[in-house]
Parts: sequence; structure tokens; C-alpha cells
Amino acid sequence: MRVDRFLSNLPRFNRRQVRLLLADRRVWVDGVAVSDPHHEVREFSRVCVDREVLQAGKPARYFMLHKPQGCVSATEDPRHPTVLDLLDEPDKAQLHIAGRLDFNTTGLMLITNDGQWSRRLTQPQTKLPKVYLVGTEQDIGPEYATTFAEGLYFAFENLTTQPAELALLGPRTARLSILEGRYHQVKRMFGHFDNKVVSLHRERMGPLVLDAELAPGQYRPLTDEEIRQI
Repeated sequence: MRVDRFLSNLPRFNRRQVRLLLADRRVWVDGVAVSDPHHEVREFSRVCVDREVLQAGKPARYFMLHKPQGCVSATEDPRHPTVLDLLDEPDKAQLHIAGRLDFNTTGLMLITNDGQWSRRLTQPQTKLPKVYLVGTEQDIGPEYATTFAEGLYFAFENLTTQPAELALLGPRTARLSILEGRYHQVKRMFGHFDNKVVSLHRERMGPLVLDAELAPGQYRPLTDEEIRQI
């Protein structure tokens, strides 16, 4: 929300008063005096007029989790443990998952309460690659890489996937980089060749790589540098 709208929504200020406060640089957002009425105020922002705090701002939280098998990518589930059950953190209900993984898929999962940050991470328009280690039931042929690079048509969504990169690591093991996160996308891509995916592990999302020191089920907060990369 724009800072002028934030202030105007408060019953104590009218629009003229807001313009004067900004012109006199009496409005502070996160410790910086602002005069631009378009300056963004978020739920995480600390907003003051002179020395009076109008919004303290809640802390933004970001976590990296090594998702194990047999865990649901949801905030709650009546039958199975969820990824949030693995977090020993207060107010977990305020957190959400940035990029879900299937029940038996393992690897990097990011959890936050910052909706703008998670949208930048997951939207196809940002073109941040999601990198997976894939194991298959049958050998992976050379035609896979060509087909994936051209894009596959998904009739259910009536769309063609964006170009994906496939690097063969062994007869039945490959590293796949995709720009989207369609429903069961990796399994459907290999299913085009009637080749079943038997293991799937997400290694990376954009610049964020799964911490090698995290065992399945373990997590840690993101560093300030990791947060800024998105």
C-alpha cells in the first residue's frame, strides 16, 4: 500500500495533513524519512510520524526445509504429517509454502509469511529455474532432452510448457531444470515417454540451493543474503 493511502486510512489524518506530513519529511518508514507518497508500506514496515509509532511492523520470516518423503505440502492435513509440523516455530499458522512438493518428493522447500517474496520466487514470469534430480523406471533416451527443450503440450491446461533443460547423469538418472510448477509436471513430462518417475528430489529454486547440512526433516532460517537474492 502507498504510504499516503496508509496514512489517509487512519481516522486522525485527512489528505491535506498527509501531504504536509510527507512534504515536511515527518513520516518515517523503517527508519528512513520519506516524502514520496508512492513509497510502499507493507505489513512488515515500521511506520512513524515524528516519534510516534503508527505501525510496529510484524517480522518477516523465511525458512529453508529439507522435505522428507511421506509429508504433505500443506498447512494442515487430517491424515498425514505436514511440512509445518516439522517446524518448531511460534505462529506457524501465519506461514505458507512457496512452491509445493508431492507427498513422496523430497528436497528444498521454502516457507515464509511474505507473500510478495514467495510470488517472485514461484511465478513463471520471473523465470527462476526449479532444478530436480530425477530417477526413472526405464532408461532415459536422447530424445527426451530435445522434446523437453521444445516444450510439451498439456491438454488438461491447454498449454505448452516452457523450454526445460535435461542433463543425463546415468541411464536412469537426470537433472531437470524447469521454469514452471504445473501439477505433477515432472512426472507428466517423463510420462510422455511412458517412463515412470520413481524418485524426485528438488535441489534448487532460483539462486537458492538446498543446504547440504540439512538432513531430511531439518530446517533453518534463510540468511539475509539468501532473502535478498529473490
